[in-house]
Amino acid sequence: MSSILTLFGSSFLASTLLPGGSEALLIWYLQQDVHPPQLLWLTATLGNTLGGLSSWLIGWWLAKRFPEKGLKDQHQRQALERIGRYGSPVLLFSWLPIVGDPLCLAAGWAGVRFSLATVLIGSGKGLRYAVVIWLSGAAL
Repeated sequence: MSSILTLFGSSFLASTLLPGGSEALLIWYLQQDVHPPQLLWLTATLGNTLGGLSSWLIGWWLAKRFPEKGLKDQHQRQALERIGRYGSPVLLFSWLPIVGDPLCLAAGWAGVRFSLATVLIGSGKGLRYAVVIWLSGAAL
């Protein structure tokens, strides 16, 4: 059970504004063959999605608290421009390194509905982990 919690925590932190990755840990747990790949996929996807939603929540809070300030970080401004240009489906790419976390934050700032953000962020992250599992040779 501790491996599931570790994978959840790693996936969560990897999807916040903090640096980190959880794919290597997922692959290692797959090789240990202690838990079914479906459980590992669900755990990593849930943790990573909740981490992305925490960034969405920060963006939403910042927009409410400091509406006149704007987003200062270059990645965040670029992410806000992408959301403005392509709309909320761009959140399907929230799994990408460097740009994914600012996308989630910018979506909260831009007022993308929480339910829609949850579906789009979760879908992108779930698909990414499914590909990682498939590439590792395990079956979902």
